Amino acid sequence: MAPKYDKIHNRFKLNENTYCFEELKEVGYSLVKEGLPYEKIIGDFLIDWLDGKDYILAQTSGSTGKPKTIKLKKQAMVHSAIATGDFFNLKPGDTALHCLPCKYIAGKMMLVRAMILGLEIDLVEPTSQPIFDYERKYDFSAMVPLQLEKITTYCNNIKTIIVGGSSVSSKLKDAIQDIKTNVFETYGMTETITHIAVKKLNNWSTQEGETKPSADTYFKILPNITITQDERNCLVIDAPKISETKIITNDVVKMHSKTSFEWLGRIDNVINSGGIKFFPEQLEAKLQSKIANRFFITKEADEKLGECIVLILESKTNTVDASVFSELEKFEIPKKIYSVEKFTESENGKILRQETLKNSK
Repeated sequence: MAPKYDKIHNRFKLNENTYCFEELKEVGYSLVKEGLPYEKIIGDFLIDWLDGKDYILAQTSGSTGKPKTIKLKKQAMVHSAIATGDFFNLKPGDTALHCLPCKYIAGKMMLVRAMILGLEIDLVEPTSQPIFDYERKYDFSAMVPLQLEKITTYCNNIKTIIVGGSSVSSKLKDAIQDIKTNVFETYGMTETITHIAVKKLNNWSTQEGETKPSADTYFKILPNITITQDERNCLVIDAPKISETKIITNDVVKMHSKTSFEWLGRIDNVINSGGIKFFPEQLEAKLQSKIANRFFITKEADEKLGECIVLILESKTNTVDASVFSELEKFEIPKKIYSVEKFTESENGKILRQETLKNSK
């Protein structure tokens, strides 16, 4: 039977200190009153979690639309924490590193996992290059790709890292192949209370003489999740312990089994050029190793084709060598290239494509 959201595991530790329910409330008030800016946000969440209501308010990221505030049931967050714990075999007394901003659901859930599963969690400032004790052994952490990219050479003492929030570049995937840490990409959103599926990105640590299995190609769903597709081929998530209704996404996927899927891209981003559908995310993956600057693929209206493929560069110039398109098919090559000195981003660092496109012209 799952623990109730108002129970704090007796093995839970925050920055090496043990707290009961009432003591943790005081920690929250203290952080709000005296903490650094990122600690004040953590304090706000602790106070909200311990306030007697059966829900919290969470803000969506705003990467595919206007950010909005939604209600999440605390007991559903408990079930999400347990699913993650079961999948990664997290046990009471395991150690965790928390380096995500607590304003968003991924940061909130790191604390919930610790309180519910009995983890010993250390808090550090959620910067692009987290500063922590590189010699201390951690069993679990969650990061965004930029953070993982910055600490790749320092993370061998972290057993498992889940990475999400934005796509993982081929350069980063290459960089993590020979580290000891097991790295998993996550699929999820605020409405699903972080991830409902994960994909292994690098090799498992193995005993001497054993063969390392290759990284996974598809996302695998967590326990108590069922997935289907709608008429648009978009993913539909049935997670009764997390959401009272089915969650209909705008993510086009290819199902490979009842428990695994391949993410193709956002239906909002699909480019219909000359009657052929292109997924910008797939074209971007082909170009990742070819373009040093940040970039993305989008679309604009075209008289002949209906829509045409456009490349947006974060650069002072829109000039690129033709060789960067060598891995693209003829019809995949962008018809236009624009540049902008700085991409427009959401508050939590996600690129806002349409706003950036407007600013690049």
